[in-house]
Amino acid sequence: MIVDVHAHTPTHRDAVPAAERQVYDNWRNDRPVVTTNSWADYDTAMEAADVTIVFNIFVDNPLELTGLPYLPERTNDATAEFVQDNPAKRIGFMSVNPTLPGALEEADRCRELGLVGIKLGPNYQNFDPLSEPAFAFYDYCQRHGLPILFHSGASPMRHAPLQYTYPLVTDEIALRYPELRIVMAHMGHPWSRETVVTIRKHPHVYADVSSIYLRPWVLYQSLINAVEWGATGKLLLGSDFPIATTGEAIAGLYTVNDMLEGTKLPRVPDEVIDGIVHADALGALGLEVPA
Repeated sequence: MIVDVHAHTPTHRDAVPAAERQVYDNWRNDRPVVTTNSWADYDTAMEAADVTIVFNIFVDNPLELTGLPYLPERTNDATAEFVQDNPAKRIGFMSVNPTLPGALEEADRCRELGLVGIKLGPNYQNFDPLSEPAFAFYDYCQRHGLPILFHSGASPMRHAPLQYTYPLVTDEIALRYPELRIVMAHMGHPWSRETVVTIRKHPHVYADVSSIYLRPWVLYQSLINAVEWGATGKLLLGSDFPIATTGEAIAGLYTVNDMLEGTKLPRVPDEVIDGIVHADALGALGLEVPA
């Protein structure tokens, strides 16, 4: 089974009107990214995956703060409705700001909607992931078996503090909450070494490989770090839709050794890539396979 653990909820149920089409040009070096997509666009983009995990990020102004245009008041409802449309292939995560009043109540409500995990971007949401309100929320997630996918590493958004997404922050969280299942997005790029030593030591901490193939040297460093530290079994497939499709992400991973021609640099074994593409992501996160 191929599970894409990192995708953003499409912005439109139906075809996107031309007047509402939006593009963002600072995520990829090779082309701009169309940030307005329909449910059908999503299905086409994710057709290489058997199951996808999908979410929004709860912020006051999504377009300004995340680059994606969706209604903040429908952050979680839009995801729940999208998942309910095809529950055999989609798993929904909610998003809240743990430091705001009502975060736990919203999490309770979203669980009733069928959302089974959490997406947090402390940099986008501007909260300290090592603050007491955040710790209280992680305790809630651990008690209720809700995995958390954290944005980790760099972002082109100027307002987003890098210190909140430095991978060693996750080490401190995992030390406090050893049963909490965590995914560190993007292998914490460009800090893949710090990410690898973190996922290596914590049984329930993983990393996804979303977007790293867009930068060949980052891709190589990230995967060879995982090979050398014996952490390849903790890596999960992710596309970061709409930045990429599942198929594009898979193909991109297999290019990791292309630039090594004529060098003596160690290669990333093909079986490592195979293992990422076919990783048991749902089992790792304690989630059930959709019926």
